[in-house]
Amino acid sequence: QVQLVESGGGLVQPGGSLRLSCAASGIIFSIYAMGWYRQAPGKQRELVATIGSGGRTNYADSVKGRFTISRDNAKNTVYLQMNSLKPEDTAVYYCNAGSGSWPWGKGTLVTVSS
Repeated sequence: QVQLVESGGGLVQPGGSLRLSCAASGIIFSIYAMGWYRQAPGKQRELVATIGSGGRTNYADSVKGRFTISRDNAKNTVYLQMNSLKPEDTAVYYCNAGSGSWPWGKGTLVTVSS
């Protein structure tokens, strides 16, 4: 069964950067598109970025130009580099398949505040 463990969140000032990691197990990681999602307090979970098995990426308009998704198939890990962070980026961040169909991990909390 697939297991996803997110890490790298924390408290950062506006304009700062964080790099999130998600380690996956129980799957043949390299064949799946992967995505990063986030859920802000009182809001629905939303898709932030995806990366295909071949490396093609897509981003939500709200993060385009600031966030970069990448993957290391040898480590079964997907990353999210977040730059120029804004208070509205505050959320719990999750990784999942690009379809969002796997069981969700615990996520990692990102708080952007001065």
